[in-house]
Amino acid sequence: MSISLLGANEIRELASSLDLRPTKKLGQNFVIDSNVCQKIVRAADVTQNDCVLEIGPGLGSLTLAIAQIAKHVVAVEIDSRLASLLPKTVARHQAENVQVIARDAMEFNEIEFNELPLPATKLVANLPYNVSVPVLLRVLELFPTITSGVVMVQTEVAERLAAKPGTKIYGAPSAKAAWWADVSLAGTVSRSVFWPIPNVDSSLVKFERHAPLGDESARQLTFDVIDDAFSQRRKMLRKVLSQRFGGSEATERHLLKIGIDPTLRGESLAITDFYRIAEYARGL
Repeated sequence: MSISLLGANEIRELASSLDLRPTKKLGQNFVIDSNVCQKIVRAADVTQNDCVLEIGPGLGSLTLAIAQIAKHVVAVEIDSRLASLLPKTVARHQAENVQVIARDAMEFNEIEFNELPLPATKLVANLPYNVSVPVLLRVLELFPTITSGVVMVQTEVAERLAAKPGTKIYGAPSAKAAWWADVSLAGTVSRSVFWPIPNVDSSLVKFERHAPLGDESARQLTFDVIDDAFSQRRKMLRKVLSQRFGGSEATERHLLKIGIDPTLRGESLAITDFYRIAEYARGL
């Protein structure tokens, strides 16, 4: 498939045609370097058999790079102006395998997802900084056919998502993402490849889905325990979980029963530990 990519000049021309001024509210920072777009696609291991979900395609620079390789691309765009322009752009670049949906990704649901012409298998996206974590967690929760992917997010967010237990930046996003997937850092991206140039650094996050530890009710309860544990992250588990178990002394006794040190803090626990606490609490 002979699909050409967008260059910096064409991106600015497209923006000018819409009288578009990128907004911080929507986290709009457009990638103007086609080599970086191809790097992201390679990092995601996109193949000709994949149907790729892209969230926040913007003017289409990453969209076209994905379309060069993937069987099908579903691009979900919240900005109606961009969503109306993108089909014209992909048609001009001979990308016949791109479907554009004008929708807020946080409202794109299972019914719409299941009505796609092909089941989506990968997520590849330059996620808006302000909603990157909830969007990624929503995709992992609702769309199980997406088995892997790469997202570009603010470096600080990327490091939190990929953080492991026992580190200072490990927190609720790290633990929750681990319920569904193995998450790792997959490289950095220079500020200079964006227009406008952001005030923060960006990094790539790669995820590979694995089987969840339990069913949906177990997940919800586990996530409640995670939220409790990180609500006051400097305090020990016996304190932050005390309402769940009926006081600090009872909490200490229950945690010791399942082999978890009550003097630890949430940042020391893996997702399997949170699950054990949740399952134990459910059985009381």
